[in-house]
Amino acid sequence: MAIKRALVSVSNKEGIVPFVKGLIENGIEVISTGGTKQTLEENGVEVIGISDVTGFPEIMDGRVKTLHPNIHGGLLAVRDNEDHLKQLQDHHITPIDLVVVNLYPFQQTIAKPNVAFADAIENIDIGGPSMLRSAAKNHQFVTVVVDPTDYHTVLDEISKSGSVPFEIKQRLAAKVFRHTAAYDAVIAEFLTKEVGEESPESLTVTYEKKQDLRYGENPHQKAAFYKKPLGTTLSIASAVQLHGKELSYNNINDADAALQIVKEFDEPAVVAVKHMNPCGVGVGTTIEEAFNKAYEADSTSIFGGIIAFNREVDAVTAGKLHEIFLEIIIAPSFSQEAFETLSSKKNLRLLTVDFSDNGQIASKLVSVRGGLLLQDEDGFTFDDAIISVPTKREPTEQEWADLKLAWKVVKHVKSNAIVLTRDDMTVGIGAGQMNRVGAANIAIAQAGDKSKGSALGSDAFFPMDDTVEAAALAGVTAIIQPGGSIRDEDSIKKADEYGIAMVFTGIRHFKH
Repeated sequence: MAIKRALVSVSNKEGIVPFVKGLIENGIEVISTGGTKQTLEENGVEVIGISDVTGFPEIMDGRVKTLHPNIHGGLLAVRDNEDHLKQLQDHHITPIDLVVVNLYPFQQTIAKPNVAFADAIENIDIGGPSMLRSAAKNHQFVTVVVDPTDYHTVLDEISKSGSVPFEIKQRLAAKVFRHTAAYDAVIAEFLTKEVGEESPESLTVTYEKKQDLRYGENPHQKAAFYKKPLGTTLSIASAVQLHGKELSYNNINDADAALQIVKEFDEPAVVAVKHMNPCGVGVGTTIEEAFNKAYEADSTSIFGGIIAFNREVDAVTAGKLHEIFLEIIIAPSFSQEAFETLSSKKNLRLLTVDFSDNGQIASKLVSVRGGLLLQDEDGFTFDDAIISVPTKREPTEQEWADLKLAWKVVKHVKSNAIVLTRDDMTVGIGAGQMNRVGAANIAIAQAGDKSKGSALGSDAFFPMDDTVEAAALAGVTAIIQPGGSIRDEDSIKKADEYGIAMVFTGIRHFKH
């Protein structure tokens, strides 16, 4: 069916002038509204005003202009239905064969700092989604375009045959409904937050595709990476890749894990991650010192790992990094010398992330088969805890420092989790075990002699005193754990027996 009449109304004016010129050159009559009409006429393109079609002026500051039977009748009429065609004729309605619409910039508006609520509301589009939905519903007869990247395809088809094939119209209609669904999802999220609704009766989320991935966790699994609109900049989804191969599914998961840990620290810190668990964490007065400690923590597992820095990577540190096989290095920035050194490795991925936006606690979504779990991120810190020392001995100043480091790290280790720290670095990490003493034994074995004088952090309480016993025999001198077991007294007595200082925080950090 040949396209004879088009309606054009866009907020995003990119490419609209040459596109409409192309429509007119193909003998298509063009209707337009408000700012779009003005833009076209300023560029020498004459179009029909919407009021000339509706016989009614645009009113209420443009809030009402396209919501009219002369528009929606022209869009929704089924062209092979004789009753519909007769009604068009009786009411002097001309069919509209092509709709080109994109919507008020609601997302861009609420992204502005301190946006007024009234401004946000004013940028909720009503007529645009209505026209898009009408046209997309009737896509057997109407071509609908919401994305400027599709202008070329549509114009090329019109130039060849005067119409657009059904397969393309169907694809464009599907894109329209994805677009309006995403648009409404952003509005719903904004208003839901405004009224403080924490668990709405339905949850609609939207994400924008950042990239297709070669595969998922394994080569036989398909995968893609999506970014949350208006999400935090302190995110792997907002990272800027400066160099190296395309990120893989596993790279993204590991990089996210590294970022979640390193953002816990105010002082210079470096985190090395393998398979979403830290293998080495170090802090220092300089980023080089922090890296040295992270590397020393586990110089074997760091091979092929992901490393996150919370300070700029300097030339000296870059020289040391260059000597190790790594997948990804993440940092706020790289000095020019550091970038030149590291970018000499063709496949090494270098990413920068904006650390200035630590942001509020975000929601975490986890899919299960047929469902979705939603919870707040674990933003509970040592400063939030109600600290108590139930043992006879209190920690020394150095032990307090080591305990705090263990507490920051253990909450990011898969449960059951035990972390040993000493002298501003991790020395042993036991992750993902079915019992707590098993996790402790792994951490102790990894630490070796470094366990002597170390501090131990546990993500959850001790159900019995066997973990304290194992720690004591390995030379651990201080322990931090939530407390709260019905057998806490057994662990306290065992700690007192060996002169261990134990700290209770009253909060657990399960990570499944």
